Amino acid sequence: MTGRSFPLGASAAAPDLKALAFDASPEPALLIAGDGALAAANEAAEALFGQGLGLLARGRVQGALPPGSPLLALISRALEEGVRVREHAVEIALFGHPTFEADCAATPLGDEAVLLTLHLRGGGLGAERGTDPAGLRSVVGLGRMLAHEIKNPLAGIRGAAQLLKTGAAAEDQPLAQLIVDETERIRRLVDRMEAFSDDAPPEREAVNIHRVLDRVRALVANGVADGLELRERYDPSLPPTWGDEDQLIQIFLNLVKNAAEAAHGRGDGRGEITISTAWRPGVRVRGGDGQVQQGAPLEVKIQDNGPGVPTVMRDHLFQPFVTSKANGAGLGLALCAKLVAGHGGLIDFESEPGRTVFRVLLPVAS
Repeated sequence: MTGRSFPLGASAAAPDLKALAFDASPEPALLIAGDGALAAANEAAEALFGQGLGLLARGRVQGALPPGSPLLALISRALEEGVRVREHAVEIALFGHPTFEADCAATPLGDEAVLLTLHLRGGGLGAERGTDPAGLRSVVGLGRMLAHEIKNPLAGIRGAAQLLKTGAAAEDQPLAQLIVDETERIRRLVDRMEAFSDDAPPEREAVNIHRVLDRVRALVANGVADGLELRERYDPSLPPTWGDEDQLIQIFLNLVKNAAEAAHGRGDGRGEITISTAWRPGVRVRGGDGQVQQGAPLEVKIQDNGPGVPTVMRDHLFQPFVTSKANGAGLGLALCAKLVAGHGGLIDFESEPGRTVFRVLLPVAS
């Protein structure tokens, strides 16, 4: 390993604080030039690969990766989209080091350079992302208690909607039918919640994810997202996911509602929500039993241009009762995480003022 040295003293030039911060970072970091050459490596990266910068820089990073490599795709996405992008459990084989897995982030620096940082989960190599977010077991118990209390008013709402439909004008009948359909869907979810447990898998089948997202869009367009610009960026070639359609609607309805509330929080009438889908290979998920499940390459992203998630909440956002809303219960994201984990998928987010993205990765139907 080669250490850096910076001249100190009254007659010496001031140290480059950015370079000091780069080298002192505990996370391995590589600076990759646009032609694929390794421009810099911090001490943590040199320690990880067991070589100094001089040896590491002999080979181009991109040339050392096979075609279709998730790491290569990550670097390309950062350059194309011009924003920081992340991937979980990326398989890495570089500089003759044995293959290992790490969570990776690629940050574009101008048009032709990328800062690549590696996060080794659990302090070791080859760690996979778990699917049991902390604190979610309490959601299960709470759901059982609430199920009975929800059913009674739900029946009244459904009956009232049916009466409204019989006397509604022709143009209003679809809205009344939407209320009937949604109350029936909620009733089915409540029925399952009564018997819900950590080990109870969802009743899954092949589901078209775009049909789910279209349903969610229809539900929010005339409600919480009214006045916002809703955008879609779908990959029409995606295969079906292996999931429970009602639960998938619940997941994305919660996420889009949160995004809508955040976008309205701008207060300038320029709120936007973008729903996008893509194919992201290279992600593996570890279940509660420690066994590696199938991959989760089907990506759905919900992006808003609101003020962002408060910094103090980010490490605990998927835990129950964590909320920034004055009248919120703090259960929506916890339940989303629970349902996504039950599908063998992943949920995460990244946030900064003006841009928050929630990402869900799901398995495909075989």
